[in-house]
Amino acid sequence: MNHSIIPFLGKIGRSHFPISSQIKFSTLALFQPDSECEQENKDLHQFSGVIQDKNETLSVLDRIDRDALLLDVSFYIQLLKKFTDLGMLGEGKMVHKHVIDAKYKNFIVLQNTIVNMYAKCGDMLMARKAFDEMSDRDLVSYTVLISGYSQNRESKEALRLFLMMIQTGMKPNQFTFGSALKAAGGLQSDGIGRGIHAACMKCGLGDDVYVGSALVDMYTRCGRMEEAKVVFDGLKSKNDVSWNALIAAYARKGEGHNAVKMFLDMKRQGFEPTHFTCSSVFSACASTGALEQGKWVHADMVKLGQKLVAFVGNTLIDMYGKAGSIEDAKKVFDRLLKKDVVSWNTMLTAYAQHGLGKETIDLFEEMRRMRFHPNEVTFLCVLNACSHSGLLEQGLRYFELMKMYKIEPDVTHYVATIDLMGRAGQLDRALKFIREMKIEPTAAVWKALLGASRMHKNMELGVYAAEHAIKLDPSDSGPHMLLANIYASAGRLSDAARVRKMMNERGVKKEPACSWVEIENVVHLFVVDDDTHPQRDDIRLTWEKITNEIKKIGYVPDTNHVLWFVDQEEREKRLQYHSEKLALAFALLNTPPGSPVRIKKNIRVCGDCHTAFKFVSKVVHREIILRDTNRFHHFHDGSCSCRDYW
Repeated sequence: MNHSIIPFLGKIGRSHFPISSQIKFSTLALFQPDSECEQENKDLHQFSGVIQDKNETLSVLDRIDRDALLLDVSFYIQLLKKFTDLGMLGEGKMVHKHVIDAKYKNFIVLQNTIVNMYAKCGDMLMARKAFDEMSDRDLVSYTVLISGYSQNRESKEALRLFLMMIQTGMKPNQFTFGSALKAAGGLQSDGIGRGIHAACMKCGLGDDVYVGSALVDMYTRCGRMEEAKVVFDGLKSKNDVSWNALIAAYARKGEGHNAVKMFLDMKRQGFEPTHFTCSSVFSACASTGALEQGKWVHADMVKLGQKLVAFVGNTLIDMYGKAGSIEDAKKVFDRLLKKDVVSWNTMLTAYAQHGLGKETIDLFEEMRRMRFHPNEVTFLCVLNACSHSGLLEQGLRYFELMKMYKIEPDVTHYVATIDLMGRAGQLDRALKFIREMKIEPTAAVWKALLGASRMHKNMELGVYAAEHAIKLDPSDSGPHMLLANIYASAGRLSDAARVRKMMNERGVKKEPACSWVEIENVVHLFVVDDDTHPQRDDIRLTWEKITNEIKKIGYVPDTNHVLWFVDQEEREKRLQYHSEKLALAFALLNTPPGSPVRIKKNIRVCGDCHTAFKFVSKVVHREIILRDTNRFHHFHDGSCSCRDYW
């Protein structure tokens, strides 16, 4: 979809449409049955309200054919709407076929209902076919199909049809504009979106709350948060859709603080949060690990009496899991009124992230006993859990089990399985597995082998894997850094320096490491050797004291994690101010004694910090929960939940 739509949009205005081209709204013609059939007809209308399956549908249609009843067209419309609401596409098709042979096939309202039924049930090919076969069309015809394309993520088709409608001389209403704006947002095309926005203004719909909500959503999906906020603030009247659009946008951007702030503003304005609102806030909190804010919204949801349905419950499980509170995640899972496959997968993901292999397997087997059909995501969760828990044979068995469910492994399943073998020290087996894969190995495949080679200090295989990974993805800093670390650990400092030089020459940038903690709803961010925090002196002094204490009980700094060509003392000094250590010292300074400490890091935790945190948990008698890009580590009384298998 290009911007050719914009010139047409510019022509839309109040005076653009002659009277002859105004929309002809069809009246619903009712055919009254004769007195002999009156009671039968009444019974059928009542029956249509309780139809639940194919057999009941066949029974109704058979009675119509057998008794040659004179039905009004509203009966068919009622029946089709029922199937649309229930998502009963097969039954709806049966009614459509029956209508084709009936005298009402050219009634535009009935035809619009058929198009809407197919669109709402996701069959856009049949929706378009029914639309194309209509002898006459009105604004509703176009709007329901444009909406269907937008809802089913066929944005280009939605905008093509919108343009076609404009060319016929029809004037869009607020619902047509709303669907077109959703399509523009789906394409993340603010150029087209701005054109539609201008057309809305010319048609006098700029202040319409439905259009305004769609504009907010469109601009946020196009990454234009400032424009979205301007539109939102300019709405003379807002509804829950308007608020939800902006809250959802902050959630997509991972801005938990702003999402919660909007949530509070929404309540102050007298709007009750919906399940969708709460779900959006939980998603935002999950992305930042903002546990306290998420808990507060959860408590508010309970106070409002909202039921714990799967839609919001799944995001709540995800939030607790990603915020490090696996116990709360399981409580929510157990209390769900009705679970779906996403519910099981979300809980399995949480267990896997926390390295709880046995719990993951037990839950997976329970899922199978409950007759839920596992999908690709389910098996990926199980494979990752087995990998992080050293459950080699179980993991390989589950990889083979995918065949029984007719699930073809994709690259993520292969990567997880290679990681499983590699962590268990089965490097030759992992290499053989790669060579026998049914798909071409990607950079991620070789990175998994590279990581395992570094873990088990197999420099030869590590170099081999690194060469393949770098060739496939030369801009990724990960393989370069792992290769440099392999060389450094082997004492080949000149080779490590050569890799770093190659990175500089190619312009490969390493992602800066940072860690953050949330205290009293405020997020505090730290980088390595950070000296910008207002409490920097107290933070460093605290960590120096802790370092002295943990050295007394056996901590020895592992300077292999510092690739600087300086003396041992300087290497230890640089090592001591990694971002996660500064975040830990800050948290210990600013949280009550005995309370758990929760830290997030944007890359994998380094080996020395992992060792140090185990000793710290023993000295300060507190649980330390660290979330990095790979998993959670729960440090308690001198040990880690990963059992050093990470």
